Amino acid sequence: MYTPPPLIIIFTAVTLFATVRSNPHFLRLPSDDVYLCPDTLTPGSCPVKCFRTAPVCGVNNVTYWCGCAEALCAGTRVAKLGFCNGGSGPVSGQALLLVHILWLILLGFFVLFGLL
Repeated sequence: MYTPPPLIIIFTAVTLFATVRSNPHFLRLPSDDVYLCPDTLTPGSCPVKCFRTAPVCGVNNVTYWCGCAEALCAGTRVAKLGFCNGGSGPVSGQALLLVHILWLILLGFFVLFGLL
């Protein structure tokens, strides 16, 4: 009489009969729902004048250079410590920069090959 090896039985039991309850909050970071700045922070006056930069990124995707006090003066919460991701310039400024880069590349090409 043939008996299947125990490894096949275990594999079948794990893959076919395993049920996992779906929970969207199963994997959470320690910083989720935690305010990154101290609660006792009250700026003396707004706007904040700082001598050392401590940039934080607000939930409105604006970098506040003077840290939590400046974000508190602006009335926003801090999303993360450090700079915000992405460019903070307007789209028109970025497009103008791209035009200048292309113009300089073309100028260099023309000078290099003696077309100008």
